[in-house]
Amino acid sequence: MAETVDMAFRSEEFADFLAFERGLSEQTVAAYVRDLRGLSQFLIARGLRGPEAARHADLREYVFHLKDRGLAATSIRRAQSSLRTYWGFLLGEGVVEVDATERLESPRVGQQLPVVLSREEVEQLLDSPDPDHPLHWRDRAILEVLYATGMRVSEIAGLALSAIDTEQNICLVFGKGSKERLVPMGRPAARALSRYLRDVRPGLERGEGSDRAFLNMRGGSLSRQAVWGIVREACRRTGIVRVVSPHTLRHTFATHLLEGGADLASVQELLGHADIATTQIYTHLNRQHLKDIHRRYHPRG
Repeated sequence: MAETVDMAFRSEEFADFLAFERGLSEQTVAAYVRDLRGLSQFLIARGLRGPEAARHADLREYVFHLKDRGLAATSIRRAQSSLRTYWGFLLGEGVVEVDATERLESPRVGQQLPVVLSREEVEQLLDSPDPDHPLHWRDRAILEVLYATGMRVSEIAGLALSAIDTEQNICLVFGKGSKERLVPMGRPAARALSRYLRDVRPGLERGEGSDRAFLNMRGGSLSRQAVWGIVREACRRTGIVRVVSPHTLRHTFATHLLEGGADLASVQELLGHADIATTQIYTHLNRQHLKDIHRRYHPRG
């Protein structure tokens, strides 16, 4: 039962998000997960089987429930912070389309804009895999494809070999809710991917006939955690000290498209967002970029 609840509320994915994307300590992640389990038990008792069904009124009742239990004000504030972080995660993953925490009482937590890499940092990251390592072209291809397509980590880990067309430079991606979308990739990503598929993958597969594009050293499917590890190692070799994850490359992909003049609806389609409101966070980033350009180059900036 507990495992089913954890799956319905995506506890493991939330813990991964906190650890790998937010860079939180093990103790802090454990506290957030405890808060999430308390919430999930409360919602299930109200007949709600997942976060998608929860509304603002349900979360408000949960806060009242914590007060009735006699929790200290500091503990309730921390629980509210956990709720906002959790709903931010759900929105970013496309699980929900509305922030049910939006009108919860203070303390308010401002919306955190995602980390975005500069073009120079991206180039350094893509060039970082060790050319003498036997998995150089696999790791290079993963980094190139993440930046070229904006795929989620789960999408690239689950990418099928049969879904790749390196002649047309496109991939068929299975996103949230098993929705399919065609995603183009540029020539550099296609070249790196072709080199990996030709020179590296056959040795990893050992003739076992796996349809997963990216394989580990044992010939099995590459896990999401392994993809995170590849990005972290690239950051270490590059010297980037900020917390960077595969999702950072997705944010960077979207932001660089908008900076280059792409329209929001096209970016929404490429990212696989069900609601354009989810994509609109990148317009805030783009505005900041324009402000920086104005301040840097305008005589009275």
